[in-house]
Amino acid sequence: MTVAPRDFADEIGDSAIVAAIHSAKPVRLVQATPYAWRDPTTIPPRPWVYGRWFLRGTVACVVAPGGAGKSTMLAGTALALASGQDFLGKKVWEGPKLVWLWNLEDDMDELSRSIQAAAIHHDLTPDDVAGRLFVDSGMEGAGLCTAVETDGQFRLLEPIYEALTAEINRRRIDVLIVDPFVSSHEVEENANSKIDKIAKAWGRVAKAANCVIVLVHHTSKAGAGDVTAMSARGAVALVNAARSTLVLNRMTDEQAQELGITPEQRGRYVSVADDKHNRAPAEKADWYELISVGLGNGVDHHPGDSIAVAVPWALPDPFDDVTAQHLEQVKRIIDGGEWRENMQSAQWAGHAVAQVLGLNTDNKADKGRIKSILRQWISNGALKVERRKDGSRHDRPFIVVGRRDD
Repeated sequence: MTVAPRDFADEIGDSAIVAAIHSAKPVRLVQATPYAWRDPTTIPPRPWVYGRWFLRGTVACVVAPGGAGKSTMLAGTALALASGQDFLGKKVWEGPKLVWLWNLEDDMDELSRSIQAAAIHHDLTPDDVAGRLFVDSGMEGAGLCTAVETDGQFRLLEPIYEALTAEINRRRIDVLIVDPFVSSHEVEENANSKIDKIAKAWGRVAKAANCVIVLVHHTSKAGAGDVTAMSARGAVALVNAARSTLVLNRMTDEQAQELGITPEQRGRYVSVADDKHNRAPAEKADWYELISVGLGNGVDHHPGDSIAVAVPWALPDPFDDVTAQHLEQVKRIIDGGEWRENMQSAQWAGHAVAQVLGLNTDNKADKGRIKSILRQWISNGALKVERRKDGSRHDRPFIVVGRRDD
């Protein structure tokens, strides 16, 4: 059967067609732009604000599990920025910054405890941050909602973003920290397309106000092991839209053993690393120790508060006090016997290391250090693993002397 062609002019009228053509959005001519060669010395440097973590005009994320010291780190970071001091090991570029810390889950008393404890430890006075630190609490009525879902309809609250931009510009804020991100909207957090729109709206605020927006996010409850950018709870759109994603990790039991740190002390150590670093070279994780600082606020028989404060901490080197002479002594002992790789064996090579260094293989911290030392000596070829038959004719891995210097 032949279908007659439709005449839209007859159906809707010539005038309607002409009106539709005139009202149509014009098509922009697509043209490729030749690159204008530039003197690289004239290209402006990237406007870093804090180390290589916070870049002006962008959104940064902080991802951390509960109890990892997130609030402690943020209080210290806010004070470092506002005072212009590098006491957390990150450069505050071009002097003190104006910082707005907006916490949506703690009250002002709790926020003040963290801020004042850090100020006590770092010997800061009101003059050091005068007029440059702003703090709001959602628990004290300063709520924040940037997007909603009503009857299944998603809506960005554009007047809120406009008001945020206006206030940041009015106060000349350099860094706004929103903690936590999940409390700053009323949208299903697993919806990638919606979270993407929210994150990009924050990006527009950062660009328009020429500031850094730091969105703090929790990890998924299912996340185990090392925290990465992909451990963030809900939609991945948030970390995908961010220009840097800082992840906080508590020291693991295995790390503590290898570093000679007791299980009781392990919880005091936290690492922070940029797991995205798409605008700066990758950096090694920075380590911090959470020390206890008293506020001196005890009353009568009630003890005062003792609050955690983050301070930079250097990983101990398993090779501290280990010399080339120690290695030669270990090599002589191993060369004269049958030493196994297996730590459960009575002939574990670690016993030879312990003998030379005066360590105890029954001590977990010492044993972890011995493992690290053996691993390094095997890695650099001073020792090596060799499979051969033991006294029972079973094939076993033994540790033998590797590279010989004579």
